[in-house]
Amino acid sequence: MVLAIIDLQNIFADPESGWATPDFERVIDPTKQLLEIFSPDAVFTRFLAPKRPEGSWVTYYEHYPFALQPPESEAYQLVDEFKGAETLDKTTFGAWGPDLQRRVGTGGHLVLSGVTTDCCVITTALAAVDAGVYVQVVEDACAGSDDASHRKAIDIMRLYSPMLEIVTVDQLRALNQ
Repeated sequence: MVLAIIDLQNIFADPESGWATPDFERVIDPTKQLLEIFSPDAVFTRFLAPKRPEGSWVTYYEHYPFALQPPESEAYQLVDEFKGAETLDKTTFGAWGPDLQRRVGTGGHLVLSGVTTDCCVITTALAAVDAGVYVQVVEDACAGSDDASHRKAIDIMRLYSPMLEIVTVDQLRALNQ
């Protein structure tokens, strides 16, 4: 079982950012609790802009030019509470790919938290489910681009049961004691 903590980066935490996640601060304490449960089987992901966007990403970055920053920029670093943690870097919304797949293993179990529920979390969850991985999304350790979008994404992911389950930190703590 692997915990992947999606994109707890300054670019999503900063209220002045074009990608600000309003409830970002709400996920910090639940994330710390999840790390207590899952460490050392936990990894943070970082969304990064590509050096040169291609395909539909060209149009995307035309809408969000502020995000075309190098990986070492402060915007793309993990927030202070988790600075220095190991990261799995990606230039796509979803974190599911060869690196995370190797960690989880074929037919494994992936637990997801982070931001945003309605973009990078749901994209990662559905790709992992498609790959045959059992996925649990920790609702109280995720935040959306707004509350309504968070709720919609959670509701959509519930449709993938029994391959994908929506859980809480308390439920996971009880199961792992």
